[in-house]
Amino acid sequence: MISKTKIIAEIGVNHNGDEKLLYDLIDQAKKSGADIVKFQCFKAETLVSKNIGKAAYQLKNTYDNNQFSMLKKLELKNEWYKKIIDYCNKKKIDLLFSPFSEEDINFLSSFGIDNFKIPSGEIINIPYLRLISSKSKSLIISTGMATYEEIDTALNILMSSGINKKNISLLHCTSEYPAPFDEINLNILSSFIKKYKINIGYSDHSNGIEVAIAAVALGAKVIEKHFTLDKKLNGPDHSASLDPKEFKMMVCSIRNIESALGKSEKNPTRSELKNLPYVRKKIVAKKNINIGEVFHDGNVCSKRSNEGISVFYWDKVIGKKATRQYKIDEGIIIES
Repeated sequence: MISKTKIIAEIGVNHNGDEKLLYDLIDQAKKSGADIVKFQCFKAETLVSKNIGKAAYQLKNTYDNNQFSMLKKLELKNEWYKKIIDYCNKKKIDLLFSPFSEEDINFLSSFGIDNFKIPSGEIINIPYLRLISSKSKSLIISTGMATYEEIDTALNILMSSGINKKNISLLHCTSEYPAPFDEINLNILSSFIKKYKINIGYSDHSNGIEVAIAAVALGAKVIEKHFTLDKKLNGPDHSASLDPKEFKMMVCSIRNIESALGKSEKNPTRSELKNLPYVRKKIVAKKNINIGEVFHDGNVCSKRSNEGISVFYWDKVIGKKATRQYKIDEGIIIES
């Protein structure tokens, strides 16, 4: 199972078909603390019909008449793939692709790629799932728009087609850009952990960074977040992405949360042990006490003190007789 949270900078189509922008995005994602950069691998001709319309968020954020013309401009050129692979190796950042068709899977496999991200829209694509499983060493699968029945079916197909369960990461996702907070349903993460017993993560389309951070606190071991250099750029995903400063803040916050989650055992920590003697109370004399007097709540009390028995043992002290004299504020000692 994954221990440290894997943080994916989803560059996706935010390169806008500009090769220089593409490399700048990789550089900035690396500087911002991303473990992985991800791109989308598709050809408009095999992804959409030429007459299909656009989703509401696409209409709002792009100028094209339909999905086909929009996506055609956002394709990665075939000759870029090898250069992207080499550049990421040079920059020492992991690379991930989301293929959108069987042709895309075979194309990526020709470069020796065997780690893939299945986009939410393909979770119901049975032949696609069979092929990608047979070509993969590890898979990340987003579940936006999916039902439990569809997720169950997809996982069964993937595992029966070659991929080991331990090499699958299942990501909760709300497929809207940006995702409304009241439709994010982060509690699904807990259900996923209980039901599937595999690596669980979250593909975050919400505004801001707090939902991704909360997802890690709930057990997500993979976080995916769209990444851009400028939210105002023309393109379907820029406005719902994080810029480098925001992404770095998210990464730092996630790493802090990982550290804060710590262990499940409850014992004083090293730093607490240093403070414990000065914070916890002990039983001390409330007034002068003579030998033979019985301890009771009229002559003893609890105070922070350098000496005496812990107030945790109050019931063992009350009713015992003093074996020596005590002055006021002097710590009470019980001899065995």
